[in-house]
Amino acid sequence: MKRVVLAGVSVAAIIACAFPAAHSATNPPVRTPYELLNEAMDRVHANYVGSVDDTKLIYSAINGMVSSLDPHSSYMDPKEFAELQNENRGEFAGIGIEVTKDGEAIKVVTALDDTPARRAGINNGDVIVTIDGTSTRGMALSDAIDRMRGPAGSEVKLTVSHGEADKSREVTISRAVVRVASVKFERKGDVGYVRIASFSEKTDASLQNAIADLKRQIGPNLKGYVIDLRNDPGGLLDQAISVSDDFLTGGDIVSTRGRAADETQRYQANAGDIADGKPIIVLINEGTASASEIVAGALQDNKRATILGTTSFGKGSVQTIIPLGGRVGGALKLTTAKYYTPSGRSIQALGIAPDVAVSNQTEKEEHDSVQAAKRSEAALAGHLDSENSERNPTKAAVHPEEGKKYDDFQLSYALDRLNGNSPDAVSH
Repeated sequence: MKRVVLAGVSVAAIIACAFPAAHSATNPPVRTPYELLNEAMDRVHANYVGSVDDTKLIYSAINGMVSSLDPHSSYMDPKEFAELQNENRGEFAGIGIEVTKDGEAIKVVTALDDTPARRAGINNGDVIVTIDGTSTRGMALSDAIDRMRGPAGSEVKLTVSHGEADKSREVTISRAVVRVASVKFERKGDVGYVRIASFSEKTDASLQNAIADLKRQIGPNLKGYVIDLRNDPGGLLDQAISVSDDFLTGGDIVSTRGRAADETQRYQANAGDIADGKPIIVLINEGTASASEIVAGALQDNKRATILGTTSFGKGSVQTIIPLGGRVGGALKLTTAKYYTPSGRSIQALGIAPDVAVSNQTEKEEHDSVQAAKRSEAALAGHLDSENSERNPTKAAVHPEEGKKYDDFQLSYALDRLNGNSPDAVSH
């Protein structure tokens, strides 16, 4: 904290002003935490240099209390709560990024597909240094999100960097109404390709429509499906369960365990596989988080799909939205449980390890990116630990050949596997 000394005022006078005389009683009264909070507010009202807004103070106090628990718990004021509900419906105004608090920094988890942020070159793992010239260091996550949102057509100026060694750069982004199409699909020869960008209210219904359409397009020669969960930041738990159930004929999907033993919930698959038993390859990377990791873990443990790519983000906790005080109180987004894959694995701070490790980067590019910025739950300050004592084994990855251009090496590798071809790659 900076201390400013005014010329002509003695140090003794400054100390007297800054630190009033101690309580005269020999044994000062003991304060409960609630009394301390009230006393702090009274002191702010009496001594702060300007007028203060009680509502703002209370919102900030609640957010500070909750956000200190872990990187994913936070308080949403009424406006933010309403915006979250719009996001779950797949539409909101802003630039289209998922961010989290990493110590004192605001970090991009995912720049969503087909959004102003993605088009402006914002990358997963970027650190947002300033927003419209205001430093984000120590800024509350909710404040940063609020500053980046705004009416469609308005602009926001960000300073971003990608790792400590990277020079920061300024980006001006025009806000827009972001409509997140959670499911996209297309025919890739005799393979059905399905991209799930997030898990919102209509994801499961959209997936079922996509699979049905691909069956009609490809017909009896259909060889299998690629389900792309890369850079999918997650979303609604019930949608992740439904999507997993779509491809499973039975068995466990996921279990969630809260603080008390009786809070454990287990979710199981029903009969019926919309893919008719066809081979499935699921693509994951370090941007695959939360609900998308539930799907990858369920299909992996049930031997229903081959998981291909790089180790996922490792967010193995469940956040519950708890409304406060009706419409005027906002809501808590509170970590209430951890989730476990069908085999009982907690992926918290560990992630889902792929069955087949394939990188989209050459070995040199991958080494440089790891040195620049680590993207994982385990790298976030204050993250919850995993109960698993064993870490994911390090697997030798297949890399694209140096000097050879690929639009998407991981996808090409997956398609080659489903088509029975030998991928053109250098393996180490």
